[in-house]
Amino acid sequence: MTILHQIDPIAVHLPQVGPFHPSIHWYGLMYLLAFAVAWLLGRSRIRAGRLPGVSVEQFGDLLFYGILGVILGGRIGYVLFYAFGDLLRDPLMLVKVWDGGMSFHGGLLGVLVAAWWWTRRQGLHFFDVMDFVAPWVPPGLGFGRIGNYIGAELWGKYTQAGWGVVFPTDPAFRGWSAERLQSEFATGALDQFARHPSQLYQAFLEGLVMFAVLWWFSRKPRPRYAVSGLFALLYGVFRFIVEFVRVPDAELGYLAFGWLTMGQVLSLPLIALGLFLLWRSRSAPTLQPVPPAATTETR
Repeated sequence: MTILHQIDPIAVHLPQVGPFHPSIHWYGLMYLLAFAVAWLLGRSRIRAGRLPGVSVEQFGDLLFYGILGVILGGRIGYVLFYAFGDLLRDPLMLVKVWDGGMSFHGGLLGVLVAAWWWTRRQGLHFFDVMDFVAPWVPPGLGFGRIGNYIGAELWGKYTQAGWGVVFPTDPAFRGWSAERLQSEFATGALDQFARHPSQLYQAFLEGLVMFAVLWWFSRKPRPRYAVSGLFALLYGVFRFIVEFVRVPDAELGYLAFGWLTMGQVLSLPLIALGLFLLWRSRSAPTLQPVPPAATTETR
């Protein structure tokens, strides 16, 4: 079955203001939804005493720092990992977030730095906080990938199997009108351009599957490092696998062997880190929940 992607990436078209055409994109709404779900899931675990000594208000500060880490780290990481040449030609492109371009690996580094800063101020162990954070991150990853799909970006390779999604952003259709796309698609002439919806593969694996596994795994107290290690391992493996059917960034192409992508290169350290943390957890202490009534409100 072949599907023609016809989703408008703009959710709301706002009235024109002078030369500006303001609008609200689905991708931005996906970020808001991700942060809202993170707040709800994280708050429920705070109230269950899963991060002893931390109040709901303090958790709000952690989430705020995490949001800054995601946005700043994601943008800087994208520019450094995938568009460094563009940065050299136009340094201002670093702040042009409206043109798109976010990196998970950069966002992860941003979150780690933000969480380290917050953890240091609270006097907590860094990996106790990371083990607390990890289970409610996957829904945000899933929403982000759905945003990629709606925006018809980061698609996969041609399936060459009579099924997939025909994306209007395919370079083969440059200059085509929506009417021409629809009429050609109706005749079956575009079936050869059907691509893997790799964004949805990632939404399923990185979002739904990772959330289900990590939420279940962390339902009872686990040794320090275990939840963080499982998160890193799962994401690294899932991302490495999906990269085989995802088109590499045009600026980089394949880095080696005719198949190795930057996404895979950046995922290898996560796989190694996940395995190391899981091994380290075997001799680590376990943080026991403290009932909400006994949780200290300030630290």
